[in-house]
Amino acid sequence: MNVLLWVLQFLLAAAFLAHGVFLLAPPASMMEALKPMPTAFRLFLGVAEVLAAVGLTLPGLTRIQPWWVPCAAAGVMIVMISATIFHLSRGEVGAAVTTLILLTMATFVAYMRWKVKPILPRTVVRS
Repeated sequence: MNVLLWVLQFLLAAAFLAHGVFLLAPPASMMEALKPMPTAFRLFLGVAEVLAAVGLTLPGLTRIQPWWVPCAAAGVMIVMISATIFHLSRGEVGAAVTTLILLTMATFVAYMRWKVKPILPRTVVRS
């Protein structure tokens, strides 16, 4: 189960890192498609998605404050619920299905890392 959770965490992190970097530094050919989105909001989303990727992986890898992992997954859940509603309102069924899949993955990671298989913090041995 632990391996499955790590795989899901890295898949979610990769998706959010890629999309976050895309929002922060979009290719010139995509700038026209992003025009309707205010620049400040696009940059905010980009930073938030990169931070989500970091929160899903780094605290667990270092075992320093690993409780951030389920918190990051819960934050991703909120974003994915909003994104699903947004895409459905625009009739973008394919994008909505993608966000529902990411929502399911994030929900599973959040629950499992919070209640069932939490990552234990690093312990300090004092002599």
